[in-house]
Amino acid sequence: MMQLPQTPSFRLDGKKALVTGGSSGIGLGCAVALAAAGADVMVAARGQERVDEAVSAMQAAGLSAQGAVLDQSDVTAIRDLVEGAGYDIVVNSAGYARHKPALEIEPEDFDIQTNVNLRGAFFLSQAAAKDMMARGVGGSIIHISSQMGHTGGFDRAVYCSNKHGMEGMIKVLAMEWGKQGIRVNTICPTFIKTPLTEQTLSRPERLEWIMSRIKLDRLGEVEDMMGPVLFLASEASALMTGTHMILDGGWVAG
Repeated sequence: MMQLPQTPSFRLDGKKALVTGGSSGIGLGCAVALAAAGADVMVAARGQERVDEAVSAMQAAGLSAQGAVLDQSDVTAIRDLVEGAGYDIVVNSAGYARHKPALEIEPEDFDIQTNVNLRGAFFLSQAAAKDMMARGVGGSIIHISSQMGHTGGFDRAVYCSNKHGMEGMIKVLAMEWGKQGIRVNTICPTFIKTPLTEQTLSRPERLEWIMSRIKLDRLGEVEDMMGPVLFLASEASALMTGTHMILDGGWVAG
């Protein structure tokens, strides 16, 4: 009798997951997806009230969730939250955007975005990897990047710099940590309807520009992120590291 291959499991039972920026938008979608697959999820974000609201809603839905306040620009706070916590999956969905024409960008604009989007992302990865290595286990580190890590966009000189930097960063981390079974990947969405994109989507000329480039002719929804993050967190993506999933409706392809 022929022995058939077995489909790898998408289940995350017994796994611990951390989702930063997890109290709203894409981060909340990621937290719900992981918890629905069986993971015990720590939701971390800057605002206590939003964290509590997200955790309460998840628990009311029968999901395993806890909460913590985290400012991802604070490396000490990252280390305090991650080291020794035993996370198998870390999803970085924290992000900050302050879009301006390049000629109007001040050092503060550059620093406040970069400290969260790139510096914080690096030290979160480092803390997670150190903890995994200390326990002798592998794991999955997933960064929510952007299509803007593969192209350019008006008023996004700093944001694009951050996301292009993130795409380079994860390649090196994957190379250095692969032998320890630690996988590092990114998800690169187009414009997803969240509070973070509202400032852009509310401008008719920007919305027209966006829709002219998305070949599937629709904006992204938070639900569009949930399958990909579950895939990267699970054994279904066991051979994927140092790469990206572009969820852009065909933007970059065109």
